[in-house]
Amino acid sequence: MSAEDGFLALPEAHMAEFSNAKVVIQQIPYEHTSSYISGSDKGPEAIVAASHFVEFYDEELDVETYRNVGIATLAPMDFSNAVDAAAVQKINDQTAALLKEGKFVVSLGAEHTVSLGFVQAHLEQYPNLSVLQIDAHSDLRSEYNENPYSHASVMARVHDLGVPLVQVGIRAQCKEEADLRKASSNIHTWYAHQLWNDDAWIDACIDQLSDEVYLTIDADGFDPSVCPAVGTAEPGGLSWMQGCKLFRRLAERKKVVGFDIVEIAPRETDIITEFSMAKMCYKIIGYLSTNNRI
Repeated sequence: MSAEDGFLALPEAHMAEFSNAKVVIQQIPYEHTSSYISGSDKGPEAIVAASHFVEFYDEELDVETYRNVGIATLAPMDFSNAVDAAAVQKINDQTAALLKEGKFVVSLGAEHTVSLGFVQAHLEQYPNLSVLQIDAHSDLRSEYNENPYSHASVMARVHDLGVPLVQVGIRAQCKEEADLRKASSNIHTWYAHQLWNDDAWIDACIDQLSDEVYLTIDADGFDPSVCPAVGTAEPGGLSWMQGCKLFRRLAERKKVVGFDIVEIAPRETDIITEFSMAKMCYKIIGYLSTNNRI
């Protein structure tokens, strides 16, 4: 994509060229199993469009982050002939190819199923990988609507890979998911109600991660006051500042090797969700860059 159409609409075209950019933005508009509010396939392009109104200068970090990394944006992936396992494989293949070219991959997805492909590709590159999941839902069902590739099952598939999983912000799960969490030594969950009193949970959950971390952010992990336009909203999620504190500390302590933002279902009446997540995406890149992680 051109610089003016890509993430942040960078004013210097060369900073958005693939060959010059350390960071590459994937757009993955795959939606096949949404179970409540549909429209997440429009999420990636909505985040990119909203990013055009995000300031280049980050006052917290005192830097225009893009100048240090360069950010190229890929055209949206086509899923007209791929669903379930085939779609995940297609995502895996593109992500793996980008990693082999030495790019730091940021993925903007539709439904959460897409994160399985991202994790698979990063796990091949980083065998010591762990996953930090920001989410309202555990996504640990063995299957949902008889589909093991449902968005409600994506973390069960990640768990199948033997990857340590740290979940933050969970506040909606079924008994099957709770039972799996209790039975597995590879799942560490911080429920939303455990985050209320202080910030001690931030280092506690980071302690459970390996040195190399993949971060997956379901927008509904944040409170609806921050991200109202999502597939399945739940009250009581992370505040903006809690998210910033967590991601800043994560970047200081661990090597984050990639991240995604998923499950935005844009609404015509407001842009709060896509703008919040566009700004958060840029802020995370800034945290990583200032800690020499990119």
